[in-house]
Amino acid sequence: MKRSDRLVAMTNYLIEHPMELISLPFFSETYGAAKSSISEDLAIMNRIFQADGIGYLASISGAAGGVKYIPAMSSEHSNQFIEKLCNDLADPTRILPGGYLFMSDILGNPNIVRNIGRLFASKFANLEIDSIVTVATKGIPLAYAVASFLNVPVVIVRRDPKVTEGSTMSINYVSGSSKKIQTMVLSKRSLQPGENVCIVDDFMKAGGTINGMKSLLQEFNANVRAIGVLAEAEDEEEDRVVDDYVSLVQIKNVDDNNKQIEVTKGNYFY
Repeated sequence: MKRSDRLVAMTNYLIEHPMELISLPFFSETYGAAKSSISEDLAIMNRIFQADGIGYLASISGAAGGVKYIPAMSSEHSNQFIEKLCNDLADPTRILPGGYLFMSDILGNPNIVRNIGRLFASKFANLEIDSIVTVATKGIPLAYAVASFLNVPVVIVRRDPKVTEGSTMSINYVSGSSKKIQTMVLSKRSLQPGENVCIVDDFMKAGGTINGMKSLLQEFNANVRAIGVLAEAEDEEEDRVVDDYVSLVQIKNVDDNNKQIEVTKGNYFY
């Protein structure tokens, strides 16, 4: 195999297997090249990954070592994407009756969702996450996007038990915005004790739902290592029950009467 062909094949393999440790002998045997040639190829790929702002290759030495592709988005690309996200969400035509915001087109756009996933994966790549946890239903696309870059499974917390879930664990929690008692359930087979999890959601007001998920995950002895939300509301900050989280954008004001929306960057860069 020519080097140019091998570079394409190896690059594709690494991108398709993020966060997975791959030994040099594997590449050497698969593509019929000497380890020294493979090392040179990996150096080229690492340089291009970093130049394009899509991640880097981490090398682990030793007999059980190898190379691992760490997905990431450069600060420049991250800033540009979040700024565009703010501009898109500030469109006054998104205002719905009652002061709600239409976001389904954002969550339904594969390219946007993929970039959101890369952003959160960049932030949480070094936390040794074992699973991504979200609550049904709008957070599911984001959770799968993050999981695809961290190469971990997705666990979905539901409002009602499903017969296909088997035995479940359920808790009651207080919704931060409506102050109503609500229920969430999770299959007992979803998590192993002691797993490191990352909670992902599309929108956070007071944080009652996320706080409920944290309480539910405590029943599984899971460690919540990170919380990522696409958008947060500012108006309920005083009553917020979650303070350790990462947000991409902040909805500061939705003026239904004057048809104005004020959107700023979240705390992603803080």
